[in-house]
Amino acid sequence: MGLAVKTRAVLAFGSNLGNRKKTISAALKALDKHPKTTLMASSSFHETVAISIDGPDDSQPKYLNAVAIVETKLNPKELHELCQEIENKHGRLRLARWAPRTLDIDIITFGVELVETSKLIVPHPRAHERQFVLEPWLEIDPDAVLPGKGRVQNLLANLKVSNGTEK
Repeated sequence: MGLAVKTRAVLAFGSNLGNRKKTISAALKALDKHPKTTLMASSSFHETVAISIDGPDDSQPKYLNAVAIVETKLNPKELHELCQEIENKHGRLRLARWAPRTLDIDIITFGVELVETSKLIVPHPRAHERQFVLEPWLEIDPDAVLPGKGRVQNLLANLKVSNGTEK
């Protein structure tokens, strides 16, 4: 039997209900404990305003966000299922697309693979528009590249200029 190839994946975590830091930390540990997945790096926590279908929404609780890099022997579908299983264990309810949540784990990249199914699109189609993904990702991988979009450093700089948040 051949050895499964390890793939480097970038995952984004968000939580705006319950003990956000404890939940994300537990999710990171759960990923690392899985026999086919190893946590390589995780960012610090970043607090951000909730995003709704209409944009930033101050009426919802603030999110705590983080990004992690894992190496996995799982395929994209299996990794997605594992992430959903971890979300469910932490009380994730899928009532509405933009609803507050105890835990959200998105696969941002899976190596350089392009995945498009009814349940999963990788690279994540909106990652390049999300400062709360790009900033923590850049923190743990200064040379990061989002396939099809370019260097994360440039994407973040362009996003800050367009948002007027450049310092």
